[in-house]
Amino acid sequence: MMREIIRCRGHENVRATHRSTLEFTKENYLTPRGDCILCIEADRGINDLSEDFKRALKAGKKLLIRIRVGDLTDEVLAEGSPELILEHEYSMVIRKSTYVDARTLAIRANKAARDIDRRIVELLKNPETTAEIELVVFD
Repeated sequence: MMREIIRCRGHENVRATHRSTLEFTKENYLTPRGDCILCIEADRGINDLSEDFKRALKAGKKLLIRIRVGDLTDEVLAEGSPELILEHEYSMVIRKSTYVDARTLAIRANKAARDIDRRIVELLKNPETTAEIELVVFD
């Protein structure tokens, strides 16, 4: 089992209504069109993940994404793939589909932005709210 921790914060434009993707970004702004983004100013992007972690994802291992805000937690399950590129400076996108681009962290997710616990989403509409995103690769 390998894990990576990402810390990020909310923004007034967090909507988390996208039907097929979920995103964390290092960018410091969010427009209302970014409806898949859950939090901004992440302290890591795909490029910042360890090479061992990326290798495990490219080997097709499963990925657990645990989102913690205060006392609330939600979890998303997804999969790695040999097709993953895993080279992006500021974004991490988890997809329900099998589409892959440089921003794709994992595919075949069981949840997208709109499926995240709405209490967490409401808290992340406040720029003062911080989130911890735990990424766990397992067999």
